[in-house]
This record gives sequence, C-alpha cells and structure tokens, in this order.
Amino acid sequence: MKFEQVLQLVDAVSVSSLTEFKYEEGGVKISMKKAAEGTVDLTAVPSGRPEPAVRTEKEPAVPAAETEVKEAAPAGSSAEEEAGQTVTSPLVGTFYAAPAEDSAPYVKVGDWVEKGQVLAIVEAMKLMNEIESEFSGEVVKILAENGMAVEYGQPLFVIR
Repeated sequence: MKFEQVLQLVDAVSVSSLTEFKYEEGGVKISMKKAAEGTVDLTAVPSGRPEPAVRTEKEPAVPAAETEVKEAAPAGSSAEEEAGQTVTSPLVGTFYAAPAEDSAPYVKVGDWVEKGQVLAIVEAMKLMNEIESEFSGEVVKILAENGMAVEYGQPLFVIR
C-alpha cells in the first residue's frame, strides 16, 4: 500500500464517526483507532509477526477534503426492528446498488438471494468492492441509499 493510500484511509477514518478501523492486504495489517481529541492511532503490522513494524501514535488527523456525499443514517437504527439476518458493510466507502448508473439494481426488496450472490458495491479508494450475501433468503429491507456514504459494520440489507 502506498503512502498516499494510507493518508486517504486516515482521512476517511478521521471524518467518519468510526472509532476503530482494521485493514489487511499483501501481508500488511493496518489498524486505526480514534483518540478522544480527534487524533488517529495508526498501527501497521506485517502478517505473521506479533510486534508492529511501524507504529505511530496520535498522528494528527488529516483535514478532510470537501466532498458531496450523502451522510449515512445512524448504524443500527432500523436493522434491529426488522426480523432477519443483517448484511453489513465490510469497509468504509460509498454504497452503490447497481453496477452502473443506467443499470438495474443488483437486488430489490422482495428478491430471493443465495449465499454469495452480489447485493451491491461499496467503492473505497477508487476500488469497487462487491458486497456478497452472507445468507440465502428474501431481501426484506435495503438500509442504504445509492450514493450514500457507509461505514464499517453499518447494516446494509436485512435478509429473512
């Protein structure tokens, strides 16, 4: 992961209401925790090693670039009210219900989905990440809107 990408991650975590973020790729683990004063605790650990290779504590938060993104509804606001299993966002990014603007959404309320079926896309750091169903069943609720910013662990779908 390049330094600029790490800065983008720090920026994304800084402007979100997340308190903790973990990421693993290519033998490197990155763990970020927000401190009370809006600072970020950043730890990078190569996989398989118990001790951090790089540890920077209380890095100042990087100022957020102004963007035009819809804000997410508070996590868990209506997911617990619905009966069923919840599919959550595995990362921070922008939620897209369809593969392209002029395409039909991957799923709609009432559709039957199988485990492993693509439900949506979350764009993070210019990468499109497919969100697959963890369960088979009927989509009873879609909790995110197209183009909305989503956070790690935020409920996206309720499947019964």
